[in-house]
Amino acid sequence: MSNFTGKEDYQKLFNPKAYLHSYFRFGEGTMGDELLQFVLKHLADVFTSGKVKGETLIDIGTGPTIYQLLSACEAFKDIIVSDFTDKNREEFNLWLMNQPGAFDWSAIGKYVCHLEGDRTTWPEKEARLRKTIKQVLKCDVFNSNPLEPVVLPQADCVLSCLCLEGACSDYEAYVTALKNITKLLKLGGYLVLAGDLGNTYYMVGNVKFSGLSLNEEFLKESLIGAGFVIEKFSISNKTAEIPEEADCLANYVITARKERDIEAV
Repeated sequence: MSNFTGKEDYQKLFNPKAYLHSYFRFGEGTMGDELLQFVLKHLADVFTSGKVKGETLIDIGTGPTIYQLLSACEAFKDIIVSDFTDKNREEFNLWLMNQPGAFDWSAIGKYVCHLEGDRTTWPEKEARLRKTIKQVLKCDVFNSNPLEPVVLPQADCVLSCLCLEGACSDYEAYVTALKNITKLLKLGGYLVLAGDLGNTYYMVGNVKFSGLSLNEEFLKESLIGAGFVIEKFSISNKTAEIPEEADCLANYVITARKERDIEAV
């Protein structure tokens, strides 16, 4: 697919502020509400279960967002975030450093606190998450070590939301990227994936970005082939009409445990 938006297109064309405005104004009726309600509930369940926890979590393809980390910071001592695009890391750092112009995550943050039983307030959770994040790194899922040149000990959990289906132009590339990020995870550790099924594009402002159309069968085969045992595979009921901004058919959250190491790719 020569017309698939590649990593240099993201570097040049991706506008993190437009992305946040389009999909993360929670409760304002944007198309992101459906994804967020589904994903946040399942991530809260995963990270408050007491099973997926440990010292270190690595988030691959963080983008300019923190929603996927809000429950994770309750289960891990250290979080390392990563993204290919310079502008996304800059936008993320605006929030991390509590700088003027940072995106307001309070609506999503309060929602997550409610999902977790209001054990903490939003200001307490935001402070905890900032304290837990130790590094903001560049990543490229097509490198054998996606965090190159940084070399880290294998983590207890690798998290990735809405990343691989945007980075990979075909199934072969997806399998390669999946195996690369798997190398960051220790045996017995957990991979948590969230994203879209059936998505071929999404809009950021007036720029169209490609998506790899994923389905349940392919995801299961890929994870088993990469050495995982799938412990939970949740798919949303997509009831709304498909909007113009993106053509995804449903959302998914997968929790899988790394059972074996695989051959280097």
